[in-house]
Amino acid sequence: MNHPKTVPGPDPRAGQAEAWPEVVDRASWQREVEALRAREKEHLRAGDALAAARRRLPMVEVDPTTPLEGAAGPVTLLEAFEGRTHLLAYLHMWHAGSPAEQQCPGCTFYASQVTELAYLHSRDVTFAVLAQGPLDEALRYRDFMGYDVPWYALRESQATLTEGRTEYPFHLNAYVRRGGQVFETYTTTGRGVEAMSTSYSLLDLTLHGRQEIWEDSPSGWPQLWTSDGGQQRVDGRPSAQWSRLVAGRGDDLGPGRDGEPGHCCGP
Repeated sequence: MNHPKTVPGPDPRAGQAEAWPEVVDRASWQREVEALRAREKEHLRAGDALAAARRRLPMVEVDPTTPLEGAAGPVTLLEAFEGRTHLLAYLHMWHAGSPAEQQCPGCTFYASQVTELAYLHSRDVTFAVLAQGPLDEALRYRDFMGYDVPWYALRESQATLTEGRTEYPFHLNAYVRRGGQVFETYTTTGRGVEAMSTSYSLLDLTLHGRQEIWEDSPSGWPQLWTSDGGQQRVDGRPSAQWSRLVAGRGDDLGPGRDGEPGHCCGP
């Protein structure tokens, strides 16, 4: 393919507001900011309380021999821990037979932001991506994106590792091992996986936020994107893919990849 020379720029409408906040003096502004930060601290403490409750949840046993496919061959769920005590597993939606540009923009958005694993490893935690599609395609996609994270294919184990879940976009599971036993301690879906996204956390600090239509923003603020995956695409493909193409990486996932994209990234 012909590689682009630059990453596409922002939507020309992004950041174009029809209204602006009131302009006040520094002292007035500081009072408003400090009042909001007091509420933010309450929110953080509420999050701490939720995390404390999460640490007190019961756990359910999972078959440690649940099979996965890795780059070096078949492995078990227990082996995916890589000897550590904890495993965080993100289940990456996959459209088998479809080209890279038609893969899930939401899963690409989240997976592309978990890049530094040293801090997780220091707490005895392994992070891995479990692709819901063929291993050969998934590994080509991992290499195209430059992910330095273990990837496995779920294959026939998807039903086992999503048991009891309702249909919903995105799945992030937490496991712990005790000797040769494996237990699931937590799972979340939908917006729960925003824990993986520093981009959303940073956008939430800006004047216009994420610029998505569901947000409670003042009249006249730009709100351009719905929650159907388009908010994580630029010029017809997942946004994070463009920098890889500019760098000269190939996005070919293998022969005959002309399947139709499936639905993903719904609200």
